[in-house]
Amino acid sequence: MSKFEGIYAATVSVLNNDLSLNIDKTINHAETIIDNGCHGAAIFGSTGQAQLLSISEKINLLNKLSLSKHKEKYLIGTGLNSLGETINLMRVANSLSFNSFLIMPPAYYKYDDQDVKNFYSKIVEASPQSKIILYNFEKLSGYKFSLKCVEDLVKSFPDQIVGVKDSSYNLYENLKLENFSVMPGSETKLLSGLKLGCSGIITATCNVTSQLARKVYDDFKNGKDQTVNQKLCDIRQVFDRYNLISAIHTFLKNKDDIYKNLLPPLRTLDKTEEKDLINSLDKLNFSIKSLMAA
Repeated sequence: MSKFEGIYAATVSVLNNDLSLNIDKTINHAETIIDNGCHGAAIFGSTGQAQLLSISEKINLLNKLSLSKHKEKYLIGTGLNSLGETINLMRVANSLSFNSFLIMPPAYYKYDDQDVKNFYSKIVEASPQSKIILYNFEKLSGYKFSLKCVEDLVKSFPDQIVGVKDSSYNLYENLKLENFSVMPGSETKLLSGLKLGCSGIITATCNVTSQLARKVYDDFKNGKDQTVNQKLCDIRQVFDRYNLISAIHTFLKNKDDIYKNLLPPLRTLDKTEEKDLINSLDKLNFSIKSLMAA
């Protein structure tokens, strides 16, 4: 398989008013952001409320996702603490010909590099055909990958451990491995990361910034002057003032009210926060109307 490169959105999950997963609209959203510039999308990442969704809903979505026109462009997030359930979900995905995964170490418990290597070793042993992007996000898991841990995992499993999403930002400037994808988790790191040899980004806000992010990526690859990178970074910094999932859903609900639905304890922004978000984005000439018209 070729190296993971480009602009990937950590796509949202769309919920019905009764908080069940709307499979059709979730898939349609993922397909739309790919159509609008993303090279691919991560399904069931943290932005997709992965820890809050039921396994049965995930399996039902995977079955229908296997019929998507962009089937080859999806990363499947496991979003599970249980080793056994992670392996079982991967086997279901494998049976549907999905072999690319975004996997974070378990949350809550305290552990070290050796324990992380053991965790991924068990996964690789159970699903050796899979390609795994490590998910480095200490804020959510409580663990931060070290350079040495990533290097050891790649040395042990060069055909399976093929990249890292770096949302803790301690790896992307210094991790240099052949045929290995390093992808920061923010648009503010896209251009600087590309200059350092990174492969692209996997981010929550590419749910709405896919066109701008793709232009920055393409202009860099084609040696063109950067004309929208500052705007892209400014937009990301506005969203960073809030819980990202809440802010993205608040922004998107102005396109379709169904995006207001989030699983507790998550919620959309309150009226004051929403007004500040929309006004701040308007000042950057970025709105849901301009996004829909583009």
